[in-house]
Amino acid sequence: VQLQASGGGLVQAGGSLRLSCEASEDIGSFNWVAWYRQLPGAEHDMARVFVASIAINANTKYADSVAGRSTISRDNAQNTVYLQMNSLKPEDTAVYYCHAEDRVGFKYWGQGTQVTVSS
Repeated sequence: VQLQASGGGLVQAGGSLRLSCEASEDIGSFNWVAWYRQLPGAEHDMARVFVASIAINANTKYADSVAGRSTISRDNAQNTVYLQMNSLKPEDTAVYYCHAEDRVGFKYWGQGTQVTVSS
């Protein structure tokens, strides 16, 4: 399974971005798909922080830091999970990673996409 993240970029504070995570297989079959982020200066993979997730039953969860400003959604036909981020803040600057668990419990990481929010 491959996860392809995209949609990052440079945006001013208060702006919006939509991140995409496209899977090489049926994304609707995954137990969950999540977004994590790794803050500047955090070099170790263990420093990735949970942002949002969507489960196979469409239940969603958000970190407190993005709740109310972000929406995670899934398009099964496109095998893609989206993270719409609004009212972006400089502290949202990070590399964002897609992470997923398949039906048998294997976990996968995509490559990161850089989000930079200028003040």
